[in-house]
Amino acid sequence: MPIATPEVYNEMLDRAKAGKFAYPAINVTSSQTLHAALRGFAEAESDGIIQISTGGAEFLGGQHSKDMVTGAVALAEFAHIVAAKYDVTVALHTDHCPKDKLDGYVRPLLAVSAERVAKGENPLFQSHMWDGSAETLADNLAIAQELLAQAAAAKIILEVEITPTGGEEDGVTHEINDELYTTVNDAVRTAEALGLGEQGRYLLAASFGNVHGVYKPGNVVLKPELLRELQDAIGKQYGKTDPFDFVFHGGSGSTAEEIATALENGVVKMNLDTDTQYAFTRPVAGHMFANYDGVLKVDGEVGKKNTYDPRTWGKLAEAGMAARVREAAEQLRSAGKRLK
Repeated sequence: MPIATPEVYNEMLDRAKAGKFAYPAINVTSSQTLHAALRGFAEAESDGIIQISTGGAEFLGGQHSKDMVTGAVALAEFAHIVAAKYDVTVALHTDHCPKDKLDGYVRPLLAVSAERVAKGENPLFQSHMWDGSAETLADNLAIAQELLAQAAAAKIILEVEITPTGGEEDGVTHEINDELYTTVNDAVRTAEALGLGEQGRYLLAASFGNVHGVYKPGNVVLKPELLRELQDAIGKQYGKTDPFDFVFHGGSGSTAEEIATALENGVVKMNLDTDTQYAFTRPVAGHMFANYDGVLKVDGEVGKKNTYDPRTWGKLAEAGMAARVREAAEQLRSAGKRLK
């Protein structure tokens, strides 16, 4: 079953945790980027996660209505059909949803899956993210408690971001400063509010200096060793080894050493968006520059249909993004580890 059932998704995450690897979580905004992600997973023989942000869902909903729920549901339904042709297992996830968009995105999608589960079907999405990093931790966790209960009832895993990730993601912006590091106290309060699985499984996007977007080496100080401090402190208090399933946000530009340390400390999911966007667009730009007189009707000429045909440059874009997904699977050690 190419789209993971709730049971299979839990198995995927358990395997990653035990095996010290993580799944690339690839943001998609179209059927074409979806195919690129699936192709990359298949070529790497890696299972993975496909995710749609609020901005991605709005784009998918069409510029006439920009309806996020319509866009997310449509691509998820499409994924359930086309993923059957790829010999890997993927989970569908929604990325960063701040408080002001919950009623227009995550809550309606939870309701869609709740209806499906009530009819004996599987949920449409396997996990959803609540990004309360712009709220106080108390308000963030109060909303997380509500959403976790709804998610668990619909056999869905919740992802929570308890402290800020720097940079900008779909209009949510955080400064790059000392607040980008989750403290042990933050982790204690999270465990007290959400439990450690007994109230429903959740993924934790803890901050260790992460920044969304593009940055050059030296501009951001990542401290993935911080995740070990959080695991050990909460594990000691609750008598549980490595209690958290961590998510690595803002991973573009990270070094191999930083990624390896994060994996050793419990990261099971790493988001990729900026790098895959560039990998998709770069071959298109190259094609347009190399064939400008074909894609444009220069000086009254007629151009060349086979150069401006979207299928021509679209195939290049798919291949470029798929290659970056393969690279991510290798970096995250998920390559060659697909479910049989």
